[in-house]
Amino acid sequence: MESNTENQPVHKRRVRYKGTHPRHYNEKYKELNPEKYGETVEKVIRKGGTPAGMHISIMVQEILDFLQIQPGQRGLDATLGYGGHTSAMLRCLNGEGHLTALDVDAIEMAKTEERLRNQGFGPDILTVRKINFANIDEVAEKDGKFDFILADLGVSSMQIDNPDRGFSYKYDGPLDLRLDQTKGEPASERLKHVTRDEFEGMLIENSDEPYAAEIASVVMQELKKGHPVDTTSKLRELIEKALVRVPAADRKEAVKKSCARVFQALRIDVNSEFEVLEAFLTKLPSCMAPGGRIAILTFHSGEDRLVKHAFKEGKKAGIYSEVAEDVIRPSSEECAKNPRAKSTKMRWAVLAEE
Repeated sequence: MESNTENQPVHKRRVRYKGTHPRHYNEKYKELNPEKYGETVEKVIRKGGTPAGMHISIMVQEILDFLQIQPGQRGLDATLGYGGHTSAMLRCLNGEGHLTALDVDAIEMAKTEERLRNQGFGPDILTVRKINFANIDEVAEKDGKFDFILADLGVSSMQIDNPDRGFSYKYDGPLDLRLDQTKGEPASERLKHVTRDEFEGMLIENSDEPYAAEIASVVMQELKKGHPVDTTSKLRELIEKALVRVPAADRKEAVKKSCARVFQALRIDVNSEFEVLEAFLTKLPSCMAPGGRIAILTFHSGEDRLVKHAFKEGKKAGIYSEVAEDVIRPSSEECAKNPRAKSTKMRWAVLAEE
């Protein structure tokens, strides 16, 4: 008698971990399955954390209040991410109109599109495209000019928390930092092709790193010895070494802040984030319908300066009829629930009527 075991699916055991609570990303199987373990996910959020594999959208209500989305309008989410803002904007359309959503991260984009389709947002109201928002002009050529646009800059929590992506110094993983892993070179390769002065300049320009000279010197010395700097842990060790002269009482906090800034600077460089943002801001007005509204969330001073300048000059030239005079920040209540919201700044503009 033949066995039927060959046709039966193989049971995959969940990852085992030491202790009573999972510590590593791949061990957090409940957080990685929010549909099945919603209670666990809610518990993490209530404690001010972000569940593994998720991203909590920031300033959703403030964005909706400004965009004033009406059924029948055409909109663009330039940075799809986890899709929280996307779903909120889609609900405002109430089944009428259309929203186009862009992203370059093929891994997360597929997951987000599936979630949104499961929520009932079909191709009739939502189009998802794998394209960099620097190419917004190409998108507008296909989909028409937009009545409202949102760009939420930076990296999503599910990218930061996944060690395989190499975005965070907190977890050991390959030093990659690419938003689109199918293009360009990872940060580990980028470091091999810059000089000490270039790396120091990168750290100053992209993240205002006060220990840029010390860090650049130590990292380049390591590479000159033929030792690879190809993991997040290795880069963190070198940053710690560079800050050895910082007083012991202050060193731990100084290392933590420098690690965050160095990883940010490398990420900006690897993904050409400033160049991408400048291209987007330049093309933006020609892709908006008269009276169209644009909201942009930034997360560090370099991004905010570019947005502020573009909007200010646009208003002076008569391109925009209104722009935000001051940044809008998330409420203290939101920051308490989601600490990652603390550095967020929102700016907005309204395209002039023809």
